[in-house]
This record gives sequence, structure tokens and C-alpha cells, in this order.
Amino acid sequence: MAKSLQDKVIIVTGAGRGIGREIALLCAAEGAKVVVNDPGGAADGAGSNAAPAEEVVEEIKKRGGTAVANFESVAEAIPASKIVKTATDHFGRLDGVVNNAGILRDMIFHKMSVEAFEAVIKVHLMGSFYVSHAAARLYREQESGSFVHFTSTSGLIGNYGQANYAAAKLGIVGLSKSIALDMGRFNVRSNCVSPFAWTRMIGTIPTETDAEKARVEKIKQMGPEKIAPVCAYLLSDAAKDVTGQIFGVRMNEIFLFGQHRPVRSVHRGEGWTPQTIAEHGMPALKGSFSKLDRSADIFTWDPI
Repeated sequence: MAKSLQDKVIIVTGAGRGIGREIALLCAAEGAKVVVNDPGGAADGAGSNAAPAEEVVEEIKKRGGTAVANFESVAEAIPASKIVKTATDHFGRLDGVVNNAGILRDMIFHKMSVEAFEAVIKVHLMGSFYVSHAAARLYREQESGSFVHFTSTSGLIGNYGQANYAAAKLGIVGLSKSIALDMGRFNVRSNCVSPFAWTRMIGTIPTETDAEKARVEKIKQMGPEKIAPVCAYLLSDAAKDVTGQIFGVRMNEIFLFGQHRPVRSVHRGEGWTPQTIAEHGMPALKGSFSKLDRSADIFTWDPI
């Protein structure tokens, strides 16, 4: 079979470990020239280490592929733009960006520090913007390109102790949809992937109760390599008509997520007052309220 990404230039952020590593390896196997970006920090973003990105590059080269390492942080605009520059300096163009880089600093909301909230927003949401914005100018000129952004059911559905992460991940959905709308005229596509996989970051989840331990054991069954094929597909020309969507990947399952739309309405010809909203409006809407679900409440079956 023909390689789906032959000669395309792809950036994968956070590609030194976990899901990003698997995406970089598969993209290279599918013929892409890959920029393996990773500053090599800890799960909470602290520190730096060139080894993870370098090791992935070496693995790609050992398998006969083409790759170059980049160690910039996505959390600031100028370093993020240098990731894009690495692609153009080494390979002369850019065809795809995978915004995978992330950190976790989980804490129950009333105890969460401002620094912990801002740090997660900077890496996930601002990082996705910074890299995408730098790439968008190239895409506009060449009138082609693809973005794959990483969201999470923590934002799409909900989870405890992740206000920073959930806010960032739901913000990424809005960012992706806006890119799809604004840049569709230039043949630029933008989609989101919500992954279920055991990674270093997931390993930071507290496991104090038996239910939490059981949940983590289920997650451990789901390898990061299961996420990569959907990402490679979305970067390929085979996905030329796929944009503005949210996909979930859980072992061998692929989900298409719904997006926010009105579910019910109420009308009062003379308009509303706070009193009539309490007496009539809210009781009529209450039957269609969304529950305070968590991701685990929705995905109750074992990974397939």
C-alpha cells in the first residue's frame, strides 16, 4: 500500500514520550519528514532534557525515516514559532501540525493555585494557539495544511480536580473550530482528537480508593500507539473533506463527539421577569439539564 504521508512535513509537539512519540513514529513510517518537538520536562512541566526527543529521532532514523529534534517550549510565542521555523529550515515546507504537548497540575478547585491554572493554560491552550498561528501563515501562502489538536473528555464531559486542564481542553475545541471556519477557504483543515491511553501524565492521577485503582488499571490496557493511526489519517490527503470535528480514540474504538447545540427552548410572548423564569421558564427547561457527569460515568464499558 502507498504511504499516506509520503514526503509531507509534520510537526508533533510533546513527541518525546507517550502519545506524541507514537504519532511521530507512525508519521515517519507513513513517509513523513517529522519535527520531533519536546523540551523534555517532567509531567508537571518542570525541568528540561534533550534525550526524549533525540531518542525518538534516532529511532525514526534507525527505521529508515527522516526526522529532526526540536527542544523549544510551546508555552511562549517566540519559542513556539521556532518549532515551525525548524520545519521550514530543514525541510522547506510544512504540511501538518499535531498539537500534543501537555502538562498536568491537578488540584481540587478551591485549592488550585493561580500559577497551576495559568501554567496548564499556557502549555495546552496558548501552546496550541502559538504553534498553529505560526503555521497558519505558511498554510495561507501554500493554500494547504492540516492541524490535529488534542482535547480531552475532562473538558468535553468533566472530571474532578482538573479545572485548569478542562478549561484548556475545551478552549482548544473552540480554537480548532475557529481555525476550520477561518481557513477552510485556503484548504486548511483543523480537527480535535480526545485520547484514552496510558501515559506518563495519566500516571499522576490519584489512586486512593478501590474504584480509582480499578479505573487506572483499565486505562493501563490502552496503549498510546492506538491513538496514532487516527492522527496520521487526519494529516493525510485522504481526510481532505474532514474538518471542524472532534474524534475520540479508545483502544480499537473511534468516536465522533457531538458539539454544543440548543436542546430545548421556552417562549413567553410578553417577555420574562426573574419571577416568571423561576415559575415557568426554568421548570420547563430542567428536564433537559445536562448532568454533572464525569468521563468515567459515560464510558462505563471496558476498552475494546
